Amino acid sequence: MMTTRLATRTNTDTATRTNLATRVNTALALVGAAFITYIGVRYLTVPAAEAPGFGMPVAPTGAAADFLNVKGVRDLASALLIVTLLATRQRRALGTALLVTATIPVGDMLTILRHGGSTAMAFGVHGLTAALVAATGILFLRERR
Repeated sequence: MMTTRLATRTNTDTATRTNLATRVNTALALVGAAFITYIGVRYLTVPAAEAPGFGMPVAPTGAAADFLNVKGVRDLASALLIVTLLATRQRRALGTALLVTATIPVGDMLTILRHGGSTAMAFGVHGLTAALVAATGILFLRERR
């Protein structure tokens, strides 16, 4: 009798921890999707205002600023991928996708550094973003099925 209660408590504790981890991971993914949606919309609607915050030494102007829309579309597609995989309950695929998409801010960081942009923005924004996205991906991959 005592062993059965202990086993039930252990199973309940494990289920509670698993449920909490799943909720935390989902929240992290949704916050990330909301953040990158905001950035993407800003690059599509007010690219000239958003560009200086990227970290490059010079923001494009005139017709060259049209290339900023590419970043906006890329960011919105990244957010859509997160939301779609969550909605279809493809949590393991989401973990893998997050690990892959973590290379995007790494590429941004390296581009900024290569072109003499802000080191603080490169590491503090893009590097940190890459680390957070990768960490969230790892959390999804470690979820119990």
